[in-house]
Amino acid sequence: MASQLGVEGLGIRQALRADLGDVLGLYRQLDLNRNEVLPLEQAERILAKMELYPDYKVYVAEINSDIVGTFALAVMDNLAHAGKPSGLLEDVVVGTGYRGKGIGRLMMEYALSYCRKQGCYKVALSSNLAREGAHAFYERLGFRKHGYSFLVELG
Repeated sequence: MASQLGVEGLGIRQALRADLGDVLGLYRQLDLNRNEVLPLEQAERILAKMELYPDYKVYVAEINSDIVGTFALAVMDNLAHAGKPSGLLEDVVVGTGYRGKGIGRLMMEYALSYCRKQGCYKVALSSNLAREGAHAFYERLGFRKHGYSFLVELG
């Protein structure tokens, strides 16, 4: 399902297997995981597994068939909060040559709109402490710092 938004020629849709090379390239630009980006074959296996999850998808933003951004979105069912689901955004990246053009904002608006339609009571995301520019971006979109995020590095 493609979505036309407010940037000339921009569409947002679920990522396909054929998009994975471009998605992995975007991850390299952000230097996620200290540049330990998956090999394509492994990414294909993981995407196939993700497609089995009820509502966990990788999306791409494209301009004239060029993939310029990506994000992952999970909508999780919930026994608390009156049974309302919650959304979790991960792996948000806009290509370096396309930042500052409104693409990230449109990707987040797309994700938030989808979560509203699913009845989510909240949407959460995490961002590395060092990414202060990203934090300001998320705050401009209405995200706010909430509590603490804890993690245990497992490998």
